[in-house]
Amino acid sequence: MSVGNQLKWERKGVVLMKFERFLRGEQHQYITSMRPVLSKRALFSDTTGNFISPAEPAPYSEVTIRFRAKKNNLDRVFLVCQGERNLMFKVSSDSLFDYYEVKYQLDNEKITYYFEIQAGRARCYYDTRGVVKQTEAHYYFCIIPGFSTPDWAKGAVMYQIMVDRFCNGDPSNDVLTGEYQYIGDKSVRVEDWYRYPAQMDVRNFYGGDLQGVLDKMDYLQDLGIDVIYFNPLFVSPSNHGYDIQDYDNIDPHKGRIVSDEGDLLADWQTENRFATRYIDRVTNPKNLEASNQLFIELVEEAHRRGIRVIIDGVFNHCGSFNKWLDRERIYEGREGYEKGAFIDRDSPYHNFFMFHDENRFPYNTTYDGWWGHDTLPKLNYENSRQLYEYIMKIGAKWVSPPFNADGWRLDVAADLGRSPEFNHRFWRDFRRAVKNANPNAIILAEHYGDPSSWLQGDQWDTVMNYDAFMEPVTWFLTGMQKHSDDYRQDLLGNAESFWGAMGYHTACFATPSLFVAMNELSNHDHSRFLTRTNRKVGRMNTLGPQAANEGVNKAVMREAVLIQMTWPGAPTIYYGDEAGLCGFTDPDNRRTYPWGREDQELIAYHKAVIRMHKENEEFKTGSIKWMLSDYNMIGYARFTRNNHSAILINNNDYEVTKEVSVWELGIPREAEMTRLMLTDRNGFSTDPVTYPLRAGKVTVTLPPESGIVLQYRDPVREKNGDAEDSSGGWNGSLSGKLDGRKNFLHFR
Repeated sequence: MSVGNQLKWERKGVVLMKFERFLRGEQHQYITSMRPVLSKRALFSDTTGNFISPAEPAPYSEVTIRFRAKKNNLDRVFLVCQGERNLMFKVSSDSLFDYYEVKYQLDNEKITYYFEIQAGRARCYYDTRGVVKQTEAHYYFCIIPGFSTPDWAKGAVMYQIMVDRFCNGDPSNDVLTGEYQYIGDKSVRVEDWYRYPAQMDVRNFYGGDLQGVLDKMDYLQDLGIDVIYFNPLFVSPSNHGYDIQDYDNIDPHKGRIVSDEGDLLADWQTENRFATRYIDRVTNPKNLEASNQLFIELVEEAHRRGIRVIIDGVFNHCGSFNKWLDRERIYEGREGYEKGAFIDRDSPYHNFFMFHDENRFPYNTTYDGWWGHDTLPKLNYENSRQLYEYIMKIGAKWVSPPFNADGWRLDVAADLGRSPEFNHRFWRDFRRAVKNANPNAIILAEHYGDPSSWLQGDQWDTVMNYDAFMEPVTWFLTGMQKHSDDYRQDLLGNAESFWGAMGYHTACFATPSLFVAMNELSNHDHSRFLTRTNRKVGRMNTLGPQAANEGVNKAVMREAVLIQMTWPGAPTIYYGDEAGLCGFTDPDNRRTYPWGREDQELIAYHKAVIRMHKENEEFKTGSIKWMLSDYNMIGYARFTRNNHSAILINNNDYEVTKEVSVWELGIPREAEMTRLMLTDRNGFSTDPVTYPLRAGKVTVTLPPESGIVLQYRDPVREKNGDAEDSSGGWNGSLSGKLDGRKNFLHFR
């Protein structure tokens, strides 16, 4: 071959090589452009035991964080934690999904994180809202090392009892008419159990007591509750008990009276130092000891039945009757009691309170009152180490033998001292005192607003869940404010507002707090939920109590209860809600339990939905995924590895048919779901009806004002016993596990 030909062929070879490279590049570009579209619906992670292991990691331990995506759909996933990008590795797959993991070494500080997803040219992020274009710190996932809440409280069904209004089991301890004077008039014994509360109801007593609760323990057990939460039980002159007289003892009017000496106040007499009958009842050691013993017996009986007991702690203020102040002079001169701070400047309790005029003794009325109320003296913790330590001992006492309560609900807990810094310190010490006495006790606080600074693992376990449960559910289903003080047409049926509120406020909770949050529809401070369904704006003094019963909608009530029993947290029933009790806000919401006049159908519904909640673990500790958002309609799922439930709510007054995608819950595209519960205008049904899936979707026809729960259980895993591991995460049975990739690859 000539040199010219050789060069010719060499040039030709170069051209061919370049052409082949070009083709390969084009092919790569073509393949890249034609790759499957990023399936955002398949992306999922959270901080339940399904996606972090262990579910409640200890300080300085290693935690495994997981992320889920559609099979063969992603290029890379990063865990972005504390400013560092950690490459995650695909460790397993099933027929639908790939699972990515990274192992992260904790110290003793809270971590926050989100995920960065890459698929071809697509890039997005994932935080507690789901898939987003930009992250916000408020919505980052978080893990708090060492923060755990009692397992018994996760998803526990609680039952709130205001004792005076529940059941009168012992008439001999009833508060008597004229027994003492309180807030301008004498105490009243209400003879008619079914009488509506009066407008000024604080000194009207119906006679409910702990013996009555014991007498109804069969009813409570049959209802299916796990926990009794008592409004205050300590000695107090009011029927609600939030003005505590003696933190060391159960009120004999709720307990037992074995000594009953003395006289009622004369008609003309208003000074309680002459109320000798009352003084004997609430100061005689025999009565106090007998009442404390009855509480011990009640807790023992509850525990024997598998029911826990939580008591109410009011520590931001006490009552003017309190033995430390003794404004009523009922302890003055009595054996075993020191002089109260109201009476004597030299009282050992003087610095328990803040007096503005030290020259007014004896009988100094210039003390601070909580929100200005002189019947509710503000406790002065900052200036009294003795008081501070005393309340720590009280916190430990009632969760310790022989009393053995299972925890505290704390009244308006953030409104304690005179600065947030002090309050945080106080509750840290309170937590240590309570948890050292009973590590399995729960600390549950009443709080309005963002609770996150109090839920860092060193203070409260959780809160009464107003913002991330009661209010969004109430607005969506009724359009009513929780006191029945306002109606908002724009919020009624507004699914976007519902999900927005739920998402924002739920992000304030770490998962250990969320799973034990007290999810109420009603309580002693707000109108009854059933009354809110009539959409009447007003209160007892403006509309009259009978109006609270008119035009109520039990179908909407059942929708609310269905949400309550399937939402993350501890569903809490306010006594009588399950029996159809109505009422405007305080005091009308404190009607007596309607024994003999119960709505039996509503009770039966509560029993059925509570049983569903307790029999299916996904409703206690499962993940939650939002699925449906439409006018007057919401849908969401609760799921674990084996159990998958979809909850759909139609609050419209007409029938709706919806096709709902459920494959992203981990359900095979061709399968069946079984109906666990249907509630509508006609009642409810637990008959198991099957719904076929086609291409991963289920078609459901929802009647007016209805709710439905559909469930899929993996038959293979159930048969093989392939369940969740002890950490709450997924076991190692999935294919393709890469054991050697304990990585800490950081990309800044």
